[in-house]
Amino acid sequence: MGSLFAELARQASANARREVDTYVREIPELGSLDVNSRARDETLEYAVWFRRRTLELAPDSGVLTDADLGYIASMGEARAGAGMSLDSRQRVLRVHTELMLREINEATEAQRGGDVDELMRIMSWFAPQGERGIGAYRQGFVTALRRRLPYVEQVALLTRSLLAGDPVAAELALLTGVEPAEYYEVTVILVPDCPVGDRDLESGIETLVRSHRVPVTWCPERDGRGGELIALVPGGARSGQVPTATATAPSAPSATAPDLPAAPYAAGSEPIVSEPAVSGLLRDFAQALGRHCAVGTAGAPASELAGALDRARWISRAAPLRRTSGRLRAHTLADVFVELAVAEVPFVDDWLRSVARSLEAGPDLLLTLDAYYLHDMNRGATAEALTIHPRTLDYRLRRARELTDIDPGSTRGVRILSSVVTRNLSGAWR
Repeated sequence: MGSLFAELARQASANARREVDTYVREIPELGSLDVNSRARDETLEYAVWFRRRTLELAPDSGVLTDADLGYIASMGEARAGAGMSLDSRQRVLRVHTELMLREINEATEAQRGGDVDELMRIMSWFAPQGERGIGAYRQGFVTALRRRLPYVEQVALLTRSLLAGDPVAAELALLTGVEPAEYYEVTVILVPDCPVGDRDLESGIETLVRSHRVPVTWCPERDGRGGELIALVPGGARSGQVPTATATAPSAPSATAPDLPAAPYAAGSEPIVSEPAVSGLLRDFAQALGRHCAVGTAGAPASELAGALDRARWISRAAPLRRTSGRLRAHTLADVFVELAVAEVPFVDDWLRSVARSLEAGPDLLLTLDAYYLHDMNRGATAEALTIHPRTLDYRLRRARELTDIDPGSTRGVRILSSVVTRNLSGAWR
């Protein structure tokens, strides 16, 4: 064994203790190691073992054996079994990797003039074998999640991991049986009035997970009176087109579910809205919940889901709240871009609000205009949806023109009055 390896062997126990101390100091979930002597001893034993095993294998480019990987996996399994979060698990892996690299650097500095070949050998060993070790640790962690968490919570973890770009998403996809896609429609269903713990909500989410096998998670608001359901619906692609730009907007069933067929896609292609899938998901959730909702959706490649979530959230907040018994549909940026723009310009928003107040003098004019634009200004379809005679509809549209001096059927009217209706129904003026 050369001088670099000898120095690392000499410092192995001290370096292992430093790693455990760093866990206690930097990772709150491992602060208990200071008072739980048994857990601390097990963690320290593992840290010493890994360093010594590295020094046994690296000089001759040996590889971690199945038994080695099994021991590493057992540590990940133990952490998950004790309730460690995914975030803390990532921090453990980061701290461990950073400290191992620091130790190599410190040993190299202590052996000035040492053999460069030794440094190259340990670094060449560390990268591939470290990756195998991390993979085993993650697999053990996921194995424990299968036993500890209900299936719906496993899917929620998958959803959050995909949105965060966490590598554990691949393992959670295998765990849940939900096959990952290259493109998703990030769909945000805003439910402004739904108490935490609502049974209809819990039932609705479970129905979605069981029926659609798509990543879904519920994010409650801080006040506990509502929240948003985030669903990632796999999207197809139009072959040969360039992906759309992603601007940043101004967060006890069986463990294995049936596989979800992979969505078709083509490299370098544009995501398209999977309308039947999104519509079916909205229908099922709406029927289970029975509350007012607003829906925003934005498509993106799997690597850009965080930006798509931001856009979908902004869209859902600008979209009209609708009764779930009505025609609940997902809104895109194209549907509410005017509303998003005026929300940032107070004097324009105030003007639209004054137009809305003038319409309050008429008989259900805001709801009438909403139905009129929702049905593409088709008189017959609008009257049927409102269960009124077409002549009654004509009267209401004429009344709206008289009160606002804006013709609802004109280009100017569509631009202004549709924005008034959407801003009003979104709850922005409440």
